[in-house]
Amino acid sequence: MENAWTHTTVLLGEAVGALLGTADAPAAPTEAPVYVDATFGRGGHSRLILSRLAPQGSLIAFDKDPDALLEAASITDPRFAIRHQGFSHLGELPPASVAGVLLDLGISSPQVDNPARGFSFRFEGPLDMRMDTTRGTSVAQWLAHAEVDQITEVIREYGEERFAGPIAKAIVARRQARGPLVTTTELAQLVADTVKTREPGQNPATRTFQAFRIFINAELEELQQALAGALKVLQPGGRLVVISFHSLEDRIVKQFIAQHAKEVYDRRAPFAAPKVMQLKAMGRVRPGAAEVAANPRARSAIMRVAERTATRAEGVP
Repeated sequence: MENAWTHTTVLLGEAVGALLGTADAPAAPTEAPVYVDATFGRGGHSRLILSRLAPQGSLIAFDKDPDALLEAASITDPRFAIRHQGFSHLGELPPASVAGVLLDLGISSPQVDNPARGFSFRFEGPLDMRMDTTRGTSVAQWLAHAEVDQITEVIREYGEERFAGPIAKAIVARRQARGPLVTTTELAQLVADTVKTREPGQNPATRTFQAFRIFINAELEELQQALAGALKVLQPGGRLVVISFHSLEDRIVKQFIAQHAKEVYDRRAPFAAPKVMQLKAMGRVRPGAAEVAANPRARSAIMRVAERTATRAEGVP
């Protein structure tokens, strides 16, 4: 599919290498491995996985974006299938059936750069921000009715914006005086008029746009569901690879891996066997200087890798 917006996949080789392991020591040895690209996007990771996948293997992709499904239609490899679902549905796959799960969080460059999607304050466009444009409520629709306290909480929690209160009040005051906000530039200008100071080099609307995008797509809640689903569907030795782009996402991933990478003792039953750890943390990776120079959007990326361990029910003595 051709369009004016291209996407450069971040940590492409590192992510696929961590997911699949090496030819001599695959991450989860099996005759017919099943891998999951839970965030297909424009297919950068999926295509590289398929190029290295065993002939009898298979790749299942997930994505909510209709444009991503159009891109996926160009892949004719019979080992590949895509689902028009968010990655919160990952746990619906059979338990212990997957050799590796990849999550590349955030939004893709085509989503940001296409004004019609409403993700960016740099372009005039409808104030939408939905990952799945076929369903759900847009940011403009929500802001047309949300109360000051609701808006404040969203901007503060998901944007970590210290001026959340004044911005929320300005949004509601604008709605009462002139009608609701309907375009990205209207919101960006309102925030710029309200926020008088900002970090050098950062647009005043950056945190507010991030907050509304995360909220309207329930991104953090969906991430938590996806991580729990991955733990369920990964087979022993299977890899979990997650690339995040801001601290809210990375904190959830880091805490999830840490929580499941230790034995847990029940203080109420001190002589009972501990609950065995379910993940083994395998470290984190940041993009190198060359990648950041070639693709500035990679600068905030953090990749975390963990491996599914065997539980007692799966043969741990």
